[in-house]
Amino acid sequence: MTEHPHLRRDVTFGDLVACALSRFPDRVAFRQDATEWTYRQTADLLARWVTVLQQSGLRAGDGVGVLSPNRPEVWLGQAAPVLAGGRYTALHPLGSLADHLYACNEAELRFLIVDPAFAHRASDLAAASDAVRRVFTMGPCEIGDARARDIVALAEQAPRSRLEPGPHTAEDVAWLLYTGGTTGVPKAAMLPDRAIVQMVQSVSLGWDLPRPMRYLACAPITHAAGCLILPALLSGGTITLQRGFDPEAWLRAIPEVGANLSLLVPTMIYAVLDHPALAEADLSSLETVMYGASPMSPTRMAEALERIGQVFCQLYAQTESGAIGTSLWRADHDKDDLARLATCGKPMPGVRVAILDDDGQPVPDGETGEICIQGRSVMLGYYQQPELTAETFRGGWLRTGDVAVQDDQGFFTIVDRKKDMIVSGGFNVFPREIEDVLSTHPGVSSAAVIGVPDDKWGEAVKALVVPRPDADLDPRELIALVKDKKGPIYAPKSVELVEELPLTPVGKPDKKVLRARYWEGEGRLVH
Repeated sequence: MTEHPHLRRDVTFGDLVACALSRFPDRVAFRQDATEWTYRQTADLLARWVTVLQQSGLRAGDGVGVLSPNRPEVWLGQAAPVLAGGRYTALHPLGSLADHLYACNEAELRFLIVDPAFAHRASDLAAASDAVRRVFTMGPCEIGDARARDIVALAEQAPRSRLEPGPHTAEDVAWLLYTGGTTGVPKAAMLPDRAIVQMVQSVSLGWDLPRPMRYLACAPITHAAGCLILPALLSGGTITLQRGFDPEAWLRAIPEVGANLSLLVPTMIYAVLDHPALAEADLSSLETVMYGASPMSPTRMAEALERIGQVFCQLYAQTESGAIGTSLWRADHDKDDLARLATCGKPMPGVRVAILDDDGQPVPDGETGEICIQGRSVMLGYYQQPELTAETFRGGWLRTGDVAVQDDQGFFTIVDRKKDMIVSGGFNVFPREIEDVLSTHPGVSSAAVIGVPDDKWGEAVKALVVPRPDADLDPRELIALVKDKKGPIYAPKSVELVEELPLTPVGKPDKKVLRARYWEGEGRLVH
């Protein structure tokens, strides 16, 4: 039989982009305030951005960082480097100068593309980083650096050309993304082109999505919210962008644009539920709200189902798995079944998901183990960290660090992160279980549980609780609630009422920050 290896060349991210932008040329692809881009205009602009990058000296494999709040050009900044033969790295708008500088140097970002709001940050990074060679701004601004140029103006001057998929192969690194972890040294997951293709296909099939998608994006599309952009375009949908999240603005925008899809992290859902505008909001067009990134209180999800509707679909995944893991569809959200609402659903198409013990062996249903993932969406490894890569891929699986159980119906329930586990009096205590109980109290908006040093217990369970507006909480009552539901081992030794919890850039309670205050001077984070 004659071999034709060229027939087996994998479809790339560039192929999907070119396909999506060619099918509905006159529909609106992106909308923000008074700005609208059709699919035809988006394809033309993307091709011009690719030309600008290549004419500016981008070489195969070069890193391009993007720092901006939501705007249509952000997606061009994600796609153009890949189609030009380079790779994309997100810099979170809420990140510190130190975080951004670390990423520029470690990820070897030769180019930065920034919103004018970050002109000063870009100037500081260009001056301090040995890696950065060129700064592009998304519009005119003073940046105080001769190397900075307006990529929007340059694209307008670039010759018109046909949008091509680009030179990438399946194993070329397309996205180099820093994980949202709260402990340890920052680490960048190398996602090859085939991982992004698998992500698009699995999101399209494995998330409970409407068609065509009218996607209201308020979370940063440089991160998890961006996973929906290409699936939305492939469906012929429209992406409406908000520069950031504000619960009142989000509620107001849904009927204005007829949004049927959005993505929120749990803290955003809590903010919507606690906002007085929810009572009068018209959410009739809304079909799906994707949520994830951190554990969601089952009690507050039951409240959301009651007040917002049967529109919620949970996602569980990691950057390392290409945003693909498990999902809990709308039909599986039963407001009267808190145990089901505590689960993260079943495996998505395109990955294998298993719960394994420390030796890599499957554990029986109902017993705890580590969630492990295999599939084409899984990263190549951590950039320039071979030892950490080897440990994470121990036994041929991506080891997520999440402890979970699987029930006899196939639903996964995450108990906690391995590193968040508290050892108190010789017993293993999982903070999420306490947080879920605390959230059942009608006066609790959100809660975070940590272990603090204690001479008697080793680590003592401490809860930090954000009250709902006008609630009058008694810490003793909260301790008694946990003791009644989970027993004395899980009952917090202390409860502190706080106005807000520190969050990571991706919206998770930042337990590293919470712990730091109590563990200062201890020398290590165990006791």
